[in-house]
Amino acid sequence: MPASPERLLQRLTWDDLDLTHLRRLVEMARDEDLAGLGLRQRPARTGDASTASVAGGPRSSEADLVARQDLVVCCLPVVPLVLSAYGGRATFQPRAKDGARLKAGAVLGTLAGDPRTLLSAERIVLNFLQRLSGVATQTARYVAALGSGRTRLLDTRKTTPGYRMLEKYAVACGGGWNHRLGLFDRVMLKDNHLALLGAGQPVGGHSLAGAPGRRLADAVRRARTSAPELPVEVEVDALDQIPAVLAAGADVILLDNFTPAQLKKAVALIAGRAFTEASGGITLKSLPRLAPLGLDFVSTGALVHQSIWVDIGLDWKSRA
Repeated sequence: MPASPERLLQRLTWDDLDLTHLRRLVEMARDEDLAGLGLRQRPARTGDASTASVAGGPRSSEADLVARQDLVVCCLPVVPLVLSAYGGRATFQPRAKDGARLKAGAVLGTLAGDPRTLLSAERIVLNFLQRLSGVATQTARYVAALGSGRTRLLDTRKTTPGYRMLEKYAVACGGGWNHRLGLFDRVMLKDNHLALLGAGQPVGGHSLAGAPGRRLADAVRRARTSAPELPVEVEVDALDQIPAVLAAGADVILLDNFTPAQLKKAVALIAGRAFTEASGGITLKSLPRLAPLGLDFVSTGALVHQSIWVDIGLDWKSRA
């Protein structure tokens, strides 16, 4: 195999994330809530009108973040960033760690401080936690369906704009693996690249009227020259495209929308000379059928785009 598994996948940790970017996301979320960020005409009056209307409140309060359902927790370290963006008059004590499997009723952590800060920040805190814990929880379901064999579950670039690294971190918290983080860290030749090749000039001295496998092989060779430090992955949609792609030295062959029977044949044909990845139409129901086929990877965007927010609540503990 031309590449090692370490070059092809990873699991993002919190330390891999850019805190400057995360603070910017938090500030955007705050300003949407307090100042109508995103509107062409911003409101004349800003701030938390609801909390401001409540006079004579307590000087200090505590509240627990509580799981209302079984879930995999994700993004607890963002809570202090949110509190800081609201003036820093409150603190957060986590009671769990990201990636923990929690039962309904479990406490994720405790917020303490100025209740006005807590009331204003509550929705933003919950939005981050519910959304990203939802991705982690969804991923854990898919990992369990695939089982504990050799095949690893990967995410995709189908992520919410601006939230990619957070959502990929959530996949890692759920037990999945991160595929390429962006266009910058891998050459990945897919069907649209093949269509573009078919409409352009000859590549590598071959006529582009030739077989798709040959055109893809030409593209692999060019990628090896233009970006020799990057792994090269190629999408194929037919068994007869595989030999040419293998001969060109692809690191990964993505088997797009293959049936289980076709996948079994593809794995045998590739015979360890490249990594194999199944993609397209991957569901919780289909994953157990893919587990025994000897694939290296299975990738699906459903970990993010089919995830559902989990239910997390804020329960007040003290009014004094």
